[in-house]
Amino acid sequence: MKRKEFLQSTIPFATLPVLMNGLPLHALGQPDMMNTLSKAFVNTDHVLVLIQMNGGNDGLNTVIPVDQYSNLSKARSNIMIPLSKVLVLDGEDNTGFHPSMTGMRDLYDNGKLTVVQSVGYPNPNFSHFRSTDIWHTASDSNEEWHSGWVGRYLSNEFPNYPVGFPNDDMPDPLVLQIGSVVSTVCQGVSVNMGMAISDPDAYYQLVTGNYTQSPNNRAGKELDYIRLVAQQSNAYGQAVKTAGEKGNNKTTKYPDAGENRLADQLKIVAQLISGGLKTRIYVVNINGFDTHASQVVAGSTDTGVHANLLSDLSEAIDAFQDDIEQLGLKDRVLGMTYSEFGRRIASNFSSGTDHGAAAPMFLFGANVKPGLLGDNPTIGDNVQVQDNVPMQYDFRSVYASVLKDWFCLEDTEVDSVMGKSHDTLSVLNDTCNTSSAQREALRRSGEAYVMNYPNPFTAYTTIRYESTGGHILIQVFNNQGQVIETLVDSEIPHGEHEVVFDASNHAAGTYYYRYQNGELQQTKPMILVK
Repeated sequence: MKRKEFLQSTIPFATLPVLMNGLPLHALGQPDMMNTLSKAFVNTDHVLVLIQMNGGNDGLNTVIPVDQYSNLSKARSNIMIPLSKVLVLDGEDNTGFHPSMTGMRDLYDNGKLTVVQSVGYPNPNFSHFRSTDIWHTASDSNEEWHSGWVGRYLSNEFPNYPVGFPNDDMPDPLVLQIGSVVSTVCQGVSVNMGMAISDPDAYYQLVTGNYTQSPNNRAGKELDYIRLVAQQSNAYGQAVKTAGEKGNNKTTKYPDAGENRLADQLKIVAQLISGGLKTRIYVVNINGFDTHASQVVAGSTDTGVHANLLSDLSEAIDAFQDDIEQLGLKDRVLGMTYSEFGRRIASNFSSGTDHGAAAPMFLFGANVKPGLLGDNPTIGDNVQVQDNVPMQYDFRSVYASVLKDWFCLEDTEVDSVMGKSHDTLSVLNDTCNTSSAQREALRRSGEAYVMNYPNPFTAYTTIRYESTGGHILIQVFNNQGQVIETLVDSEIPHGEHEVVFDASNHAAGTYYYRYQNGELQQTKPMILVK
């Protein structure tokens, strides 16, 4: 696609969402430099599926510390799962799963699931919104970042996005979220890297063209026009439609449509991967884990709201993994769950649990190192109402491990994406076989308007940029999204230009420079070392 055509066809979608029968498509993003280089696309193959468990999952009734059962029962007598119903794990005498999690127990026993115990972060925040932001951005609890860890990763891999995208090298969305909006986790430093499909029904309408009948009035004619424009002009929507038409599902484990919304979402993901979509990351979600009251049914504590949620989670993951394997895609796909926090050790008087700290995370797929990572939390014999499960692993160590061992980033690149260094964990097999030359070809896809050299740098770096004529704005941001310097803010004639960034008075770390020339904008990372 030519530069002018790209601007004409995509900029409106970067600022105003287009609705397709309730399907908002957000094709937003970032960018690389002036030369058009020949490049051979190499599919890294690896796909990550993120499952957000919205509300804060009660980890102690999910992964049950059997060796702490006596003290835990005293602390939560009105919601505790009967010991006889706890699902036994192969080779584990001290830990079991909630009885609703038979599918995930089977994956564990078959070596396709790993549990990371007591995952959290220092100084936890118990607000849903703030803690979700922390998990999405990978910031410390006392920092506010405005970009997500997935967005920064994709900005690192596709620095020219969105200028010149889609293209032959990367014709598909970089990240696809099934939900009404693209969440913060996909946010780049200045633009979002993702596309959202509002719900599974809208997806199938997009693929099949079977929209509900428009009303025979002016509003209906306008709706038909919006649908037509969206279908014709949104290249990413067409890519999703094409992949959906080509792809299929093979497992019989999925429940009927509408019975399990997470399964509906994961079924779409499997279909799109099998249809050849080159999207790197998919984000799906399951709601309802904020179980302050009626978490269980009185007198039948293995049933109730939490049991139903875990049943849906387990059933969906088990069906998806079986589908991926039958489709011959098992070596390409990794799944990971997360929730904004766990729950307190002690239950409350409403047969529920209140906002807490650490909780387990699950990773699943053919390339996980199966088993339990970490120890069961120790439960004292006199638990107080405010007591929490202490953090054993920082969630950012899990992210860093995925970036390094699944997406094959070098240590310095992982640190750049994460904003600082985090220890990695042994949760994945070594599957990295993409050469640096292959990755560099992908990074050069699209069109670049700005770059800096050297990068990394010790004190000074030169930012070279292209002006199409008119006003140019170049700003430098820290990793919290704060503007620390404005390097250019004026009318610049057509051509190539340079400006020097003096970082001698700034601390070492990752910084971002943002270029804007009219509707064009690109944001790129640079690393200051001292």
